[in-house]
Amino acid sequence: MATVRNLEERVKLEELKKALNEVFSVFGTILDIVAKRNLRAKGQAFVVYDSVESAQEAIDEIQGFELFEKPMLLDFAKTKSDAIVQQEGTDEEFEVHKRRRLAEKERKQAVAAQEEQKKLKRPAPGAPEPAPSKPIKSAKGAGLKSTGGPTAVVPDEYLPPNKILFVQNLPEGYDVDSLTAIFGRFEGFREVRLVPGRKGISFVEYENEAGAISAKENTAGMTLGDQPIKVTFQRQ
Repeated sequence: MATVRNLEERVKLEELKKALNEVFSVFGTILDIVAKRNLRAKGQAFVVYDSVESAQEAIDEIQGFELFEKPMLLDFAKTKSDAIVQQEGTDEEFEVHKRRRLAEKERKQAVAAQEEQKKLKRPAPGAPEPAPSKPIKSAKGAGLKSTGGPTAVVPDEYLPPNKILFVQNLPEGYDVDSLTAIFGRFEGFREVRLVPGRKGISFVEYENEAGAISAKENTAGMTLGDQPIKVTFQRQ
């Protein structure tokens, strides 16, 4: 798979993919062209060939070639694409690859959220130092740790993956058995734990992160009763 950088960001995705296909198809069979419009992926694309030799020839021949008046910068991609893993491996290997990719994506989102929180907490140049705040008491029974005052707090949605899920907004009447029927379908399921004295929340534990990631991806936003549940990773 070849990574293409320094692409013109103002070109529409469909037009960009069509142009890349015309240029790169000369060097071999293309399985997929991946290009997105999010902030981190702007100006780059991935061209997936059916062989390493085709990718190498394209990199050698197209390096510096101008597309939409900008010279393209090419290199080998650091990871295998979904299309290559699906072609070369088994269905099980493909599922493992996808779970790892999702875990890495969520880890990067968590890091980005932490960095953004740090930026927001930094005082402006010349601003007076904030007065020290009193320690915040930890929330009992919720399984959440104190933020320790000025420390940046990562939103629940961007917490890094781990093997325990925190489930919120559960309707009344959902017990261990009914939740096990939902979350026990996923690989490595261990147990459901309700919180005594607290309605509407529970913890679901798996043997490893892969099982928790799969469960989260497939249950987040699921409607139980007449309300969507919230599924995030447990705050460590």
